Amino acid sequence: MAFVDELIIYARAGRGGDGVVRWLHLKGKEFSGPAGGNGGDGGSVYLCAVRDIGLLARYRGAKSFEAGDGGPGESASRDGARGEDIIIDLPCGSMVRNRSTGEVFDLVLEGQKIMILRGGRGGAGNAAFKSSVNRTPRQSTPGSPGEEAGLEIELRLIADCGIIGLPNAGKTSLLNALTRAGGKVGAYPFTTLDPNLGAFFGHTLADIPGLIEGAAEGKGLGFKFLRHIARTKLLLHCVPLDSADPVKDYTAVRAELGQFEDGSLEQKPEIIVLTKSDTREKKEIRQIADKFRAIEKKVYVVSVLDDDSIKKLQDSLISLLR
Repeated sequence: MAFVDELIIYARAGRGGDGVVRWLHLKGKEFSGPAGGNGGDGGSVYLCAVRDIGLLARYRGAKSFEAGDGGPGESASRDGARGEDIIIDLPCGSMVRNRSTGEVFDLVLEGQKIMILRGGRGGAGNAAFKSSVNRTPRQSTPGSPGEEAGLEIELRLIADCGIIGLPNAGKTSLLNALTRAGGKVGAYPFTTLDPNLGAFFGHTLADIPGLIEGAAEGKGLGFKFLRHIARTKLLLHCVPLDSADPVKDYTAVRAELGQFEDGSLEQKPEIIVLTKSDTREKKEIRQIADKFRAIEKKVYVVSVLDDDSIKKLQDSLISLLR
């Protein structure tokens, strides 16, 4: 099943039940007084955060969600039944915008529950209109409609560490080496079209698809990709040593981070990982690494073919995440 991180659905809270006109029937005295009950309130719509990032894909064929309507009032001044609430489960990290009001809801914590649309109020039965001057009221009111709206859902992954870099920088290979995530690997750009996740000693690593110049403005799939690192604690920036200009590659990605939304991505802690060390001579690698250390960044040189280099990065990463 394809990964889905954007979806628009329609949701409607329940309509309130109608109030009714009823009369109290006593032995030997019909129509003894008003006894029509109020309608029940309509059910409301709730969102609930669950730990399932693949959940949105299951909603593509069922995009309409409706809470239950309230029941009409009953005789003997009994209120109608309340409509059943509906709970829409969404992955942790979902941001939901009400297209009618512009209100935004952010689901971050597992189990977090938010009422997003309120059910309509039940109408009043004729018993509610009885007064000293109106002993036999014949009026009642209908229930009010529940709130309804289109909901724009955008998933932003909640991972401890985001692995970033230009296309074909070795991100997925590194994730596989660190976590055995088993992501698809290929020697061509954009092999990864969806984020890959891997478990790393109790932490979550996310391999974010390759960025290109103009990503912050939405070029290619850039905006979609960038938002998935908005919540990460740490960035693992992969720079391939088989590139003609590794420093230029690095600055290109940093520029996109700085332009995304409020620039907060640029402020996240970052480790530079020089990948594909088997493609360069050791002297050249030292010279390139020194250029990055000059900007006061932690630099690691790795090759997925070199277990020692991967182990060294693993140990440092565990220490930083803890």
